[in-house]
Amino acid sequence: MTDDPFEIFLVATPGLEAPLAAEARDLGWAPEIGPGGVTIRGGWADVRRANLMLRGATRVLARIGQFRALHLAQLDKRARRFPWGDLLRPDLPVKVEATCRASRIYHAGAAAQRIERAITEELGAPIAADAGIVIKVRIEDDLVTISLDTTGESLHKRGHKQAVAKAPMRETMAAMFLREMGFDGSQPVLDPMCGSGTFVIEAAEIAAGLAPGRSRGFAFESLSNFDAADWRNMRDMGAVRTPPVQFFGSDRDAGAVRMSAANAERAGVADWTRFACHPLADLPRPDGPAGMVIVNPPYGARVGNKGPLFGLHTVMGEVFRDRLSGWRVGIVTSEAGLARATGLPFQAPGPIVAHGGLKVRLWQTGPL
Repeated sequence: MTDDPFEIFLVATPGLEAPLAAEARDLGWAPEIGPGGVTIRGGWADVRRANLMLRGATRVLARIGQFRALHLAQLDKRARRFPWGDLLRPDLPVKVEATCRASRIYHAGAAAQRIERAITEELGAPIAADAGIVIKVRIEDDLVTISLDTTGESLHKRGHKQAVAKAPMRETMAAMFLREMGFDGSQPVLDPMCGSGTFVIEAAEIAAGLAPGRSRGFAFESLSNFDAADWRNMRDMGAVRTPPVQFFGSDRDAGAVRMSAANAERAGVADWTRFACHPLADLPRPDGPAGMVIVNPPYGARVGNKGPLFGLHTVMGEVFRDRLSGWRVGIVTSEAGLARATGLPFQAPGPIVAHGGLKVRLWQTGPL
């Protein structure tokens, strides 16, 4: 394998491909949106940087090879010729996942077995179901594409959150919803139903210039081509800046407020975040300039009896109108009726986004 640029696929939460592409563009890549994510081109330094810096990707796949195979014997032969040793270590276990579509090789399990056998017999690496290194093989129209999952655990796991609420908003989604609202780090953010503090902490991290992957490990650290010195330099390069504003969260649940404060402390943003315990009806207007409210209230399958939810959303709309003039509002919900129950002047809702088996959208207003 050469050091020539190759395709790097950034997996997106379905429905959030566009803001992920915008984020990749801001970081200097030339992204192309496709089904399920965004493709960029680069080398292994780009792979490491994408894992470290991207807030909206759920994982980073390096497309390390392609060849045609019309039957399993041909797949076996070409897999044995593949330069696995350029990337994989013989002492670390590997897992192979295969999918087949519109191809003469149609049995994904048999395809995965052939690749596994080639890796084991040619390189000596063991195969394990719980391996930290995952090879993804896609066979489509008889073209075999081999990708390496360079991430490991999903990128929404930033590495500093221990406590999560019942219906958590994933960090990757929270960051992209903030981006969709035009958040750039200069505006205060308020979440009046903060749960484990995800929106507030993500906003503070963005404003402080903290890399989302700074506190965790990645699968690429176990590859044979891993450049530890370059990685250390890259991770230590970013300078933390003091945000010009504060970020506010509140919740009626004292446990959630304690959880949020502890998560903010671990993330290194405690100095710029404020968490308070009170019901929505007692929400005060934060000191300082107007900014954006973003909230992931209860909805849909998360709550059985929906009657009280309409009352909650009505109160939410009244509180925001009465106390937050000049602020912009974003609500993430699976139900248009609940958004409308607020009586807020929403623009056309954002794209449908897959979230925990539900389809949610971001509803946002201009300044109230």
